[in-house]
Amino acid sequence: MSTAGNETEAPLLECEKRWVFLILMAVGGYLGAFTFTMRGGVFCNAQTANMVLLSIAIGSGMWSKALYYLIPISAYLGGTIISELLPSPLKRFHFLRWDTLLVGLEAIVVIILGFIPDSWPYQITHVTVNFICSMQYNTFRQAEHIPMATTFCTNHIRQIGIYFSKWIKHREIRSHKLRFLNHIYMLLSFVAGAVVSTMLCHLVGTKAVWGAAVLLLILFVDLCRADLTKEKDLMDLKPSGH
Repeated sequence: MSTAGNETEAPLLECEKRWVFLILMAVGGYLGAFTFTMRGGVFCNAQTANMVLLSIAIGSGMWSKALYYLIPISAYLGGTIISELLPSPLKRFHFLRWDTLLVGLEAIVVIILGFIPDSWPYQITHVTVNFICSMQYNTFRQAEHIPMATTFCTNHIRQIGIYFSKWIKHREIRSHKLRFLNHIYMLLSFVAGAVVSTMLCHLVGTKAVWGAAVLLLILFVDLCRADLTKEKDLMDLKPSGH
């Protein structure tokens, strides 16, 4: 039996729906714009920049700086490890999915970030955002059986190019156009989140981070409803990509 057939037959969980990923993409863009605008001009959604800066620091003999970059990188790594280890034990309770609990945890963390005084070191926010972005990226992997990244855009830009080319060459294959459009929607959602975040940062300062919490709380309520009602008997079913 083919993999494609299995994907088609598998029940689509609430946490795999496209609108869920659109919100998560908006949150990713929102937090990226927030940390850059209000927390020292740093992006915390992924680790490529930190790895480059770590390498530059080592190559320049700046050992204290090199050691510092290990902190956000380790936070990101830690988030990945925790998001791999926690889901299995939590399944035994048959209460809420890890995906749902993670969104609730993110909302709480983001609310707390809004209370951090401007005088405190920016690194507190950097490490925290690194940690939650890592867990989000590793937990939400496929939107309606299409692999997705919810905290950065590089792969979406790549996929837009790939599936636009495939669509041009094979117009009769509808799935190429659908994937092309899906990745465009994700990219636009990320940009919209970043634009709104930047505007609110200029208006209300560090409290702007609570805008991401609003999005996460809306998503949390919906995922809770699904876990406790229509998907109550599907707790043992893993989302696609896991």
